[in-house]
Amino acid sequence: MSSTIEIKKTFDRRSERVKSIDLHPTESWVLIGMHSGNVCIWNHRTQVTEKTFEIANSRVRSAKFIVRKEWVVIGADDGFIRVYNYNTMEKITEFKAHSDFIRSLVVHPSQSYLLSASDDKDIKLWDWENGWECTKTFKGHEHYVMQLAFNPRDANVFASASLDRTIKLWDLGSFDPRSSINAHSEGLNFVEFYETGEKLYILTGSDDHTAKVWDYESMTCVKTLEGHTHNVTSFQCVTFDASFIITGSEDQTVRVWNTKTYNLDHTFNSELGRVWTIRFIEGSSKVVIGCDEGILIGQVSSAGY
Repeated sequence: MSSTIEIKKTFDRRSERVKSIDLHPTESWVLIGMHSGNVCIWNHRTQVTEKTFEIANSRVRSAKFIVRKEWVVIGADDGFIRVYNYNTMEKITEFKAHSDFIRSLVVHPSQSYLLSASDDKDIKLWDWENGWECTKTFKGHEHYVMQLAFNPRDANVFASASLDRTIKLWDLGSFDPRSSINAHSEGLNFVEFYETGEKLYILTGSDDHTAKVWDYESMTCVKTLEGHTHNVTSFQCVTFDASFIITGSEDQTVRVWNTKTYNLDHTFNSELGRVWTIRFIEGSSKVVIGCDEGILIGQVSSAGY
């Protein structure tokens, strides 16, 4: 029998709507991007807000650590990307990156590259070692580009998810997508890669209230995860005693799915409204959940085999 995973709330931090969470790999820091336009670094161990960046009168939907530079990079609804040193709080740069809302930022794992996605339907590649020059613009989506993710096995490849209902796979060296799949009956909100054993998969979440698991090699749908009653906004694939997928939704729930059976193991109800983003703290048993009214910290536990 497979393990059953449960999430129990251990802490909540009330604030404005949280649209973005990123975790520092060595410090106990949570980078929180909020609808108010504020961004803060919150310590999940001490439960203290250590730094606050007052960005602009513009909503923040994506904020990321660039640890090797000691930076945070922030994308806002005014189309600007802003970069700060997270130790000194110095603003490194800001520049107009897109003509509409910035939905997603992803940092290349080894190169000096940042990808940005926007409601202007474009994806842009920025090189910070070259004066933050935009070295490439990827066009092809027909609606807002909601999320980006690098392939963990080949960082020259990334995936994009759009409200045009497609997943597209791209090479950094080419302007045209290498493949495009009509993935859902409604727009996509999220895309991520996950590995299990020798297999590589892609996960997508949609306004059709489902999440889907895709075989990366064949780009065929392996499983549709059904159960949410509103838009699926976020997810995280985690190995903790067992391997499981956590999905979050505007139905104010977080659901846990077993990756072997794809059965629904557990439903966690958010006390802080709709769920927008989820991150699992590596090396712990905690999950951080961003909601309408702040963040929740959940303890993940398993029972039975």
